[in-house]
Amino acid sequence: MADKAKKTTNAGEPEMKWPFGRKNYILFAVAMVVIIIGFYALGQGSITLAPILLILGYCVLIPISLIVRDKSVQKEAPQAESAD
Repeated sequence: MADKAKKTTNAGEPEMKWPFGRKNYILFAVAMVVIIIGFYALGQGSITLAPILLILGYCVLIPISLIVRDKSVQKEAPQAESAD
């Protein structure tokens, strides 16, 4: 009986998959490039362009890269659930 209880609890748990797809990585890479350009501009003495780029990279692009869902990742999840 204990074996059956284990199987039902394991079967009830959702399968964990990596939630990030290609689109997320591309957006994150763009954010890193913008941040690097921002730090380079800061090193050159820019007091207007550098803060704009850094805020754009840290406060806009990185959160967007974490929030946006890649459609290919969303398509894979329902197929795994239907197989159960």
